[in-house]
Amino acid sequence: MKKILIFLGSLIIPCLLQAQQDIIVNSDGTGGFKNIQDAINSLPATAKQQRVIRVKKGIYHEKVFIDKNFITLKGESRENTTITISLARDEWRCNAPDDYGTATLNLKGNDIILENLSIINSFGKDHPKGITIPCAADSGRLKTIRTDAHQMALRSFSTTRLIARNCLFSAFGGDTVSPWNTDDGMFYFKNCVMEGGVDFYCPRGWSYADNCTFICHSREAAIWHDGSKHENSKSVLMNCLFRGDDGFKLGRYHRDAQFYLINCLFSNNMADEDIYQKPAVPPNKIKWGKRVYYFNSHREGGDYTWHKNNLPANLDVTDITSTWTYDDTWDPENSRANPEADTSPNKLLTDPVAENILLYQRKNGGWPKHFQGERKVDYKRVLTAEDKKELRTGYEAGMDATIDNDATTKEIRYLLKSFKITQNEAYRTAATKGIDYLLKAQYANGGWPQFYPDFSSYRSEITYNDDAMINALNVLYDVLHKQNDFEVIDPSYQVKCSTAVAKGIECILKTQLKQKGKLTAWCQQYDAKTLEPAMARKYELVSLTGNESVGVIEFLMRIEHPSKEIIAAVTNAVDWLDKVKIVGYKFINIPAPSESSGRDRVFVKDSTGGVIWARFYDMDTNEPFFSGRDSQRKKSVAEIENERRIGYAWYGKWPAKLLLKDYPAWAAKWLK
Repeated sequence: MKKILIFLGSLIIPCLLQAQQDIIVNSDGTGGFKNIQDAINSLPATAKQQRVIRVKKGIYHEKVFIDKNFITLKGESRENTTITISLARDEWRCNAPDDYGTATLNLKGNDIILENLSIINSFGKDHPKGITIPCAADSGRLKTIRTDAHQMALRSFSTTRLIARNCLFSAFGGDTVSPWNTDDGMFYFKNCVMEGGVDFYCPRGWSYADNCTFICHSREAAIWHDGSKHENSKSVLMNCLFRGDDGFKLGRYHRDAQFYLINCLFSNNMADEDIYQKPAVPPNKIKWGKRVYYFNSHREGGDYTWHKNNLPANLDVTDITSTWTYDDTWDPENSRANPEADTSPNKLLTDPVAENILLYQRKNGGWPKHFQGERKVDYKRVLTAEDKKELRTGYEAGMDATIDNDATTKEIRYLLKSFKITQNEAYRTAATKGIDYLLKAQYANGGWPQFYPDFSSYRSEITYNDDAMINALNVLYDVLHKQNDFEVIDPSYQVKCSTAVAKGIECILKTQLKQKGKLTAWCQQYDAKTLEPAMARKYELVSLTGNESVGVIEFLMRIEHPSKEIIAAVTNAVDWLDKVKIVGYKFINIPAPSESSGRDRVFVKDSTGGVIWARFYDMDTNEPFFSGRDSQRKKSVAEIENERRIGYAWYGKWPAKLLLKDYPAWAAKWLK
């Protein structure tokens, strides 16, 4: 399924909530509290807005537990506001059943913000020779705990949405920073320093570190990631600096992981070893292969060979943002604690992103995908008076309104999420108007054009390309079934959407192609009148597609109690995808000094036996083919021009999750 744009999550963003009185902690007794924990304990167990605890400068020798939501700890600066304990994990576990309490800062609450703090576990520095203690968990036997044992400054459990800005996290042993939640953990670190031993930065789930410094005291690994629960989980390190003891290694993993290191700098004393897979006992099956990516990352004194750029072919570095990291479900860069909001009872709560979305909406209810040459509309951009004037000039005609590149559908989803937080009726009204646009743009035969009302060129074709029609159907299906925030839409729309969804399914079934009487998959575009496969851009010729067919299948699998026609469509399409998979090859980026772009992409053998699919297949022979801007079919991607070779997703792993997980689960339910 296409990602649903949420951004807000439930963390507070500017201007959403009314201001409240901050709590003050001061170790000298002049604040409301002398201890941080006492301040936390004073707060109600439940809340719907951020509660701010301001920590005055000083050293606070206390272990802190946060099991409540919406709490901000804000120090004066990380240089003079310190929370510290001295405790090894093994020492704690000798007398405790789990890890809750092993760290200086222990988290179970959601929507936590940390600012301007030093959070230190000093065990390793306090005990340079380690300690030996009687261990109750081991029948009182003596246990030796090494100086470099696991010792945590931060440890989270079920926490999701954690922000740390301008903080220091320090320990001498492993797992210094341990935000662990593979289910839905989302963690954001900005301008932080992290120091420790093996795996000292070890997030589980989704994590983004921007402009952070990592200081490693281990020769095993500095960073680690666990993304084993969800294939999209990832750890992104942007503009980060790595330092450490001589011979320190960058990172490792023993569960499925996904690393992106963008614009990073490594000291010249790091080891010549890429992030590596560590054998686990018992062994773990790595389902998604090695996923370690670099872009513009360099070592002082000269790069190692593995520092070369190797982003996935279908990913542009400009796409790698914090919101992309969290699959467009959270925007931590627009989140802050305790906004200075108008406290008058009649003041409408607003969301600045949603306010910009309103400005871009056309009179017909749709949204454009571009503005002033932007690669895609940036709703976080502050609009000038001239920008707003220019937007108004296209308002009446709305000729640029489209469902291409997630336009219109993502705005509808965002507005409804924001409405549920702010109760600002303008957002629900605009989202409803967007739904009206989708209903109005649908053809009588059930398909959707890429643009409406601009029917010029290929814009009038029924468009599966980039999941355009499927995104529209998923919105209407959510309205019909009151899912994914659409329960707030007027119930009268259920009847309208029921009809539209039924027509859309009919169109999907009619456009599924056959080979010798057997159903296969779908093309990217179809003629709006004849439903015959159609060409779009010069390099998008008539074909069966290994990409967009996945979205069509996944939509059909959403249908409860599917008809025999839907079941046949899904099973045959899955069979076709399995039939045309390409085993033992990969499509990779390589440097190409002779090309004006400086890079190239090549189709080569993969010794790991990886599986990929082509974007386009011949409708009769199932042979992959390629075309450049001359619209001539080629048998090899190497035969088209470099600009197109590197500028389009000719190969990908789009069906992998469908075939391995989603379809087997669906088949177990409906193919009995």
